[in-house]
Amino acid sequence: MAQSLDRLKESPSQTAGPYVHTGLTPNFCGIGGVYASDLGSTMLNGETKGDRIELRIRVLDGTGTPLKDALIEIWQADANGLYNSPAEMRGAADPNFQGWGRQPTDMETGVCRFQTIKPGRVPFRDGRLMAPHITLWIVARGINIGLHTRLYFADEEKANAEDPILARIEHRLRVPTLIAERQGDSYVFDVHLQGEKETVFFDS
Repeated sequence: MAQSLDRLKESPSQTAGPYVHTGLTPNFCGIGGVYASDLGSTMLNGETKGDRIELRIRVLDGTGTPLKDALIEIWQADANGLYNSPAEMRGAADPNFQGWGRQPTDMETGVCRFQTIKPGRVPFRDGRLMAPHITLWIVARGINIGLHTRLYFADEEKANAEDPILARIEHRLRVPTLIAERQGDSYVFDVHLQGEKETVFFDS
């Protein structure tokens, strides 16, 4: 007998499984002939404006162990705070900057690296300037729905203090989990999935 349309049951959810990397980063998996290079693997060229930086990102589980099969995408503004998007109405973004990247974590160390630039400040919806930040989207085995968070920079103290997102009361205790620390020419950032240091995640 057919099920009544006003009582449809939700389909069971499923984790990303082993197919995230084969579908999104085939070259990383040793599958050639799909793309010349994996989409999102390069964000810059020789003409990109701004201060070049390296991001080193890990995703840690509740025991502090890095996930070695995660995949991370980042979105960010260019050096002038403009997005490479048709929805950007404030001006033209740097045509030599992708503004989006995708990297898998290393299967041995759990670290992924992005070569990018320090983003400019972007206005919040009420016009206040947000601190320079990068948006992260994270998927991995055991995660049903991609996790969405932000990365801010430890050497932007003044801008961080003015940021309307970081000022929200419900985020204050975990604001340190959103800060990337400077180490030489790189910024190092850990995403904590569980535990006392759990990272602030946002509705995507």
